[in-house]
Amino acid sequence: MRHYHFIGICGTAMGSVAAAMKAKGFTVTGSDENVYPPMSTFLESCGVEIFTGYKAEHIPAGADVIVIGNAISRGNAEAEETLNRKLLYVSLPEVLKEGFLRGRRNFVVTGTHGKTTTSAMLAWVMESAGLAPSYMIGGLPKNLGRGAKFTDSSHVVLEGDEYDTAFFDKRSKFLHYLPELVTINNIEFDHADIYESLDQIKLTFSRLLRIVPSKGLAVVNGDDANCLEVSKDAPCPVRTIGMGEGCDLRIEGVAYRAGESGFRLAGETYVLPMVGEFNVRNAAMAVTAALFAGLTPAQVREGLRTFEGVARRQELRGEEAGVRVIDDFAHHPTAIAQAITGMRQLYPGARLWVIFEPRSNTTRRNVFQGELAEALGGADLAIVPKIADPTKVAEAERLDPEKLIAEVKAKGAQAWYLETVEDIVAHVAREAKAGDVVAVLSNGGFGGLHNLLLERLAKRG
Repeated sequence: MRHYHFIGICGTAMGSVAAAMKAKGFTVTGSDENVYPPMSTFLESCGVEIFTGYKAEHIPAGADVIVIGNAISRGNAEAEETLNRKLLYVSLPEVLKEGFLRGRRNFVVTGTHGKTTTSAMLAWVMESAGLAPSYMIGGLPKNLGRGAKFTDSSHVVLEGDEYDTAFFDKRSKFLHYLPELVTINNIEFDHADIYESLDQIKLTFSRLLRIVPSKGLAVVNGDDANCLEVSKDAPCPVRTIGMGEGCDLRIEGVAYRAGESGFRLAGETYVLPMVGEFNVRNAAMAVTAALFAGLTPAQVREGLRTFEGVARRQELRGEEAGVRVIDDFAHHPTAIAQAITGMRQLYPGARLWVIFEPRSNTTRRNVFQGELAEALGGADLAIVPKIADPTKVAEAERLDPEKLIAEVKAKGAQAWYLETVEDIVAHVAREAKAGDVVAVLSNGGFGGLHNLLLERLAKRG
């Protein structure tokens, strides 16, 4: 099996694994409908041939294994050709499992919120201590400069997603990752396009804990009832982390200072150059995992102290006319509420704008209509645009953004429904005052809103 062809190769994880396979000496080709830098140029520099668009003839005659990405559905020309020709096909998690994870110490970071930041912290703490871990993270850790890297180290850090594996494998991706250690930051309902209920989500997390070995460890949020329920009968060792008295390890002495947070865990003091309770909780999980990996508290302390964060997590994109524009990935109601709390702590006294794009498969639905209003009500001023790709959700299940704005107003915040990016830019540039903080919350590009707003504010002077 020497020739691997990746369908959907320009995704962050797909491209990184494809490049690692090429480095191992395999022949690697791939295709994608969105072929553009930096991934396209990165793959080309690795000697990977990329085809633009999905066509049956793009599958090389000599391809031995077809790797089908999570974003690929039935009807895709290359997926159909693979099935018709009865070619050997696998998912990306299967390639990871057999090519990179078997026999290694795999640290899998999971949960509805915080897994990108926690896995980035853990990978950086290991890196700074000289372990040179492999890692695959669903974001861009600023210290590491890339979201995925595969080395010869015995340590691997993986952001574990409960989303399904592929159109032909509906198990959660993290069930393929051969975990020695699992962290569960929290469990809430999400991914409404995949799961019908919270119980289904809890079931997949309980299945994950069933494959943690007896010499491994599950580190779970002891303040989260769903985490406690899922881990109650786990066959592996379990350690609960949190602020409550019932936790095995308690987070104590939390103190917020300018641009940083301090806390104690198991008698040791740690300082993180980030603000917010949710970041402290993430750090406590990363600390516990790093100590299990064999690092000393001093090594962990140094790694945390130098952690630079993750792109699009409370990231300052610029300041013009005295107005700060922040980029944040938050898109679940709980994450939005946490982001607002964190920004209040980071910018005390500032008037806070929150511009939220309902773009994820869950937030485009009305399942969180009330919860989104509650979260956005924590802002001073809130804006919601029209739903991205509304036809992908049945009208009866679709979020009503105008109703959402009315509910936010009822909670005391000023709020507007403005359909387009241009409408939003014009309104905020006109109404924002020096000293304001404008937080743009989206799991997509939001039409370049951040830069457009900064450009308009700069012209205002």
